[in-house]
Amino acid sequence: MKRRDLFRQILVGGTVFLIAPATFTSCEEDNNLDPGGNNNNNNNNNDPLVIDLTSAQNAALGTVGGYIVRSGVIIINMGSDTFIALSSICTHAGSTVSYNNSAGNIQCPAHNSVFNTSGSVLSGPASSPLAKYVVSKTGNTLTITR
Repeated sequence: MKRRDLFRQILVGGTVFLIAPATFTSCEEDNNLDPGGNNNNNNNNNDPLVIDLTSAQNAALGTVGGYIVRSGVIIINMGSDTFIALSSICTHAGSTVSYNNSAGNIQCPAHNSVFNTSGSVLSGPASSPLAKYVVSKTGNTLTITR
């Protein structure tokens, strides 16, 4: 092997060695970021999520059809003192979903997946349902068990 060919192989191989890991990791989701704005990397998704309904940041839950997104959970006021909680992360590509009160469904703005309020897929490209969580209300406090 010629010296020139050896250096070329080392250069090409070294470049691939440095670029390949960056390429493979660039498509990963950052599961530590919270779409609700609470980028708390220490958040344990098994801990209950507690929502104070008297807090100004949760004011949207004071009206029927109002919703908030906190710690990866979308919480919706369905009326008659009933609240539902589902994962706010679309099962297709990981975008944050929102509630469309007039249509009565949950929509993903990224690729137009639509879910019902039970989390089931109404139209794709998502093929898996949103996780549904248990909500209990005591006074002015909601507790979401994940």
